[in-house]
Amino acid sequence: MARNDLRPEDLYTGPIDLPRTDTTDGENDSEKNEITYDEQRYPARPRRLRPRDHFRGGSVRRITTDPRTANGTNPSYVEWLVRQSMLKDADVLARQLSGQPAMWRNPYARPDARRAIATSDVWFTAYPISFITRPGQSFLSALGDDQLWSAFERVGITAIHTGPVKRAGGIAGWLETPSVDGHFDRISTSIDPAFGTEDEFRALCDVAESHGGSVIDDIVPGHTGKGADFRLAEMGFKDYPGIYHMIEIPPEDWSLLPDVPEGVDSVNLDPATEHELAERGYIIGALQRVIFYTPGVKETNWSATAPAIGPDGITRRWVYLHYFKQGQPSINWLDPTFAGMRLVIGDALHSLGELGTSALRLDANGFLGVEKSAEGLPAWSEGHPLSHAANHIIAGMVRKVGGFTFQELNLTIEDIRDTGAVGADLSYDFIGRPGYHHALATGQTEFLRLALTTSLELGVAPVQLVHGLQNHDELTYELVHWATRHGEDLFRFRGREITGGQLAEEVRADLTESLTGSADFNRVFTQNGIACTTTSLIAATRGASRLDEITDADVPAIRDAHLLLCAYNAWQPGVFALSGWDLTGMLTVPSREVADLLSAGDTRWIERGAHDLLDVDPGATRSAAGMPRGRALYGPLPAQLDDPTSFASKLAGVLELRREYGIATATQVDIPEVAHAGMLVLVHRLDNGDAAADAQMQVTVLNFSAEAIEGTVRSEQLVPQSDVMDAASGDIVGRVDDLQSFAVSLPAYGAKFLVLKPLESAEAGAE
Repeated sequence: MARNDLRPEDLYTGPIDLPRTDTTDGENDSEKNEITYDEQRYPARPRRLRPRDHFRGGSVRRITTDPRTANGTNPSYVEWLVRQSMLKDADVLARQLSGQPAMWRNPYARPDARRAIATSDVWFTAYPISFITRPGQSFLSALGDDQLWSAFERVGITAIHTGPVKRAGGIAGWLETPSVDGHFDRISTSIDPAFGTEDEFRALCDVAESHGGSVIDDIVPGHTGKGADFRLAEMGFKDYPGIYHMIEIPPEDWSLLPDVPEGVDSVNLDPATEHELAERGYIIGALQRVIFYTPGVKETNWSATAPAIGPDGITRRWVYLHYFKQGQPSINWLDPTFAGMRLVIGDALHSLGELGTSALRLDANGFLGVEKSAEGLPAWSEGHPLSHAANHIIAGMVRKVGGFTFQELNLTIEDIRDTGAVGADLSYDFIGRPGYHHALATGQTEFLRLALTTSLELGVAPVQLVHGLQNHDELTYELVHWATRHGEDLFRFRGREITGGQLAEEVRADLTESLTGSADFNRVFTQNGIACTTTSLIAATRGASRLDEITDADVPAIRDAHLLLCAYNAWQPGVFALSGWDLTGMLTVPSREVADLLSAGDTRWIERGAHDLLDVDPGATRSAAGMPRGRALYGPLPAQLDDPTSFASKLAGVLELRREYGIATATQVDIPEVAHAGMLVLVHRLDNGDAAADAQMQVTVLNFSAEAIEGTVRSEQLVPQSDVMDAASGDIVGRVDDLQSFAVSLPAYGAKFLVLKPLESAEAGAE
């Protein structure tokens, strides 16, 4: 019987003794006439020390309740919640691993990006609910398809990031509620039956290994969904309130809290209530920013729960923190019970030890510490030292059992540097990602070059980053580095000096106008960015205003621009990641087809169209999860790989050069000025991080404009009189002159992988 088919009476296993809700022991003191044993035996002992009175407060109290009741007064309901809670699973997993020799076999103190990259350097980012499978086939079974991994091998993909596949959403009474954030509101360590089984996950790991690949899973150290753990926390049960940033509000101050309407379990606080509760010392008040801010929906980062009765008979109301959506209560990493830490570590060990993954993505891991600031200032919630400490613990534990982690941390470059210094081995590239989108949208690389040079100067090298094309999220343009910490600093941009805040506003305006100004198929997502696919982004930059305007005649130019973005991300050190939306060339889904999903304000659903990588179900109009099928410009992988001019076949050539020259673990040494505004030059030393003086030099040259260009590459890192070889053709296309420069020409959206051959080695080769 499936969990969702269980009835309350099936789960009832008999009464469990719980503290009574009344305060009497059933005796009527006024009717007592005889002296008690205590009074006779201990006449001089204070009543508080007499055995009967001493134990009265802790005596067994019994509650008789209907077994179908779904609250804290029903022992069977409480037991049912405990059995499926993540904290309970974490305790079991910890006991299994504690004291085992495997816990001491691996170094774990320091991140090691190059070790992680050596495991897998080209990742396929999956999104379960958008994956079209064979009829009746699960998502995990489809990912473990040998035909799929054979296609991945031909392209050059070495790992699959599964995306979140564990149960997510919430629990209301005896029923589960759906996810509010694409399964990133996890409520269990068990696999969601909608995606498959644990055995299918393990089989996926085995198939990946047989093809020289690996599997990457997710954990969410910042929050959970409103599952068993949160419901037990609302009841005040044992350690469970310690999992979350939740504060019990005494009944005398419930008048401060908003009423919770029937049918919902919490209400977001308005700024006035948030301020009042902060003034009274209950909460720390406003944070540095309100992520996903939406008037009338989410105006603060705090929400109030409805009344919930606990096993002790006490009814409680809480105010809890959620950085993101109301259904994602934030985890407290510095509670005396350390319950939140135990839960997260247990989830990580389950993925690595029980399922067989080799790595984990840390989602929302930059928001693990929060602290009251000086009077009148928002609470300190970003870049907090506790986040660094917590990330060190998580990443250290993962390394200790032989895995690695990467973080999705959209904060300042300094925050990425400092968190990565002891935490995750790799970080998602929020530095260059908006920059290369801006370069394509404007045909100018100035902002991209500024971002890349700033990153190098501040100590974040590209080898530490996961350079990605489209994933499930929006094209992020918050530009946190420039808009927050460096908001008042001056930067030179477009011939003048402007502040970081002005720079962020200008870049955002450029992206918004270019991608959504006339194109009705891309949409702004709250204050975070733009919902689009890579191909719909390119189509908008080329002037398309409606989806039906994009014809087969437009595909070659879109494909070339897409390959340019692949070359940019793949021909530099670090991991290269792309998705099924990229491989098949998916456009956004028409808004009317996902209107119900968009109604809550989350426009990202238009970019998550269902896609069929292997053409296993050509007639399917939706994925098994119900996502409508989008329009694919490139088609399925088997057909593409039979066509040498296709996107996938040309991408295979891009990745072959990446692998042959080992650029994934190279060192970036220069991002020189350019001769044309649409040009980008990246200079690398192919040294595997060893800083070898005699290592070969490589130059990536890209043209982000829609016109052919000619220019000059100049860098002090180039050795004069070196031959310049086009690695794709093997032809010598130039020579570095005494001014350390050489000429280059590129077609529209062109990309060249150039390798320098010093004169002596060139002459030796000729002999």
